Amino acid sequence: MAECKCGSAAKKKEEQQLEEILAQYKNEKGALITALQKVQEFYGYLPEEGMQKVAEAFDMPESKVFGVATFYAQFHLQPRGEWVIRVCTGTACHVRGAEKIMNKLIEELNIEPGETTEDLKFTLEPVACIGCCGLAPVIMVNDNTHGRLVPDQIPEILDKYK
Repeated sequence: MAECKCGSAAKKKEEQQLEEILAQYKNEKGALITALQKVQEFYGYLPEEGMQKVAEAFDMPESKVFGVATFYAQFHLQPRGEWVIRVCTGTACHVRGAEKIMNKLIEELNIEPGETTEDLKFTLEPVACIGCCGLAPVIMVNDNTHGRLVPDQIPEILDKYK
C-alpha cells in the first residue's frame, strides 16, 4: 500500500520558504528583529521551530532569539485569531465602562484577556490606550474602531466578524 507523502511535501515546501525568507537577512547586521517579523508574518505567530531556524540562520543561541521575541510586545508565541479585539483600558474608557465591555466580551467569546478562541476566530487583548478618548469606551477589531459602547452592543459587533 502506498503511503501519502503530501504532508511531508508540504512541510518541506514550508521549510524551503522559511529558509528563503531568512536568507535575505542572515548576513545583515542588526536584522534579527526584522527576520523575526518576517517569520511571524509567514506563520501568523512565532512557533518554536521558526525561532530555531532564526537562531540557526543568525548563528546564535535559541535563548537569545527567544529573549528578543518575548521582550517585544509585537511578537506572539501562540496562534492568534483572525480578528484581534483590543479593548481600551485607558482612563477615559475605564471611567466610561471598559470593564463592563471586557466582561461582556469574555462572556460572549468564552475566553480570558490574552487568549484566542479555539476556532482561531478571535483574540482578546486589553490595551493601555487606543487614542479615541472622545469615543470611550472603545474597542478595535483589527483596524475597525467601535466607540461609545454599551455591553448590549457586543453580540451584534461580534456577529459582523463571524
